[in-house]
Amino acid sequence: MASLLAYCKLTELADDPEVRALIPGMYAAAVGYLEDTGVAQPEPGTARAARYDLCVNCLVLDAWDHRDMAAPAAQADNPAFRRLVNQLKLTEEGMGL
Repeated sequence: MASLLAYCKLTELADDPEVRALIPGMYAAAVGYLEDTGVAQPEPGTARAARYDLCVNCLVLDAWDHRDMAAPAAQADNPAFRRLVNQLKLTEEGMGL
């Protein structure tokens, strides 16, 4: 949780009621999103785990930034995020690679 809060620049707000109420649910939603795309949680301490954590952090930050449900002025897919998810999918166990 500490690294997630640092990624989202929320470390100083760790005890804020809004942060404490919303971040765990956003984290669970991000993990669920990756599971739905076919990416399971990898073994801790692996390169895949680092990429997975980065994807989760990115999804949580996006959810935090857009928690008011307002669409950003210019919506564009994040290519770095998309590459990470694709790499995780390609290296998923059982993919035969």
